[in-house]
Amino acid sequence: MSYVGSITLDPDIYEAIGMRPNDCVLIANCRNGARFETYILKGERGSGVVEVNGAAAHLAQAGDQLIIMHFALMSDDEYSSHHPQVIVLDEQNHISQRLSY
Repeated sequence: MSYVGSITLDPDIYEAIGMRPNDCVLIANCRNGARFETYILKGERGSGVVEVNGAAAHLAQAGDQLIIMHFALMSDDEYSSHHPQVIVLDEQNHISQRLSY
């Protein structure tokens, strides 16, 4: 059986934005326009790792800028108090900017 995919992320990245291992994410590749759905695997803390694995690795190359989207289902009450967050990473995949809406 072939490995079907995932994205390995440094916990410093996913924890900063409220994501968890095994959460489903939608990835958009800014270089080629590819979009694919996968799940998060825990990488080494402090490593800055953002690594697309398995079949999805054919849709991204090292150095590509990726948008990682994370969704949640919530009630109207939860939605009214929810504040979406965005983090921007630098070339070493360290957090360079935090945005909240």
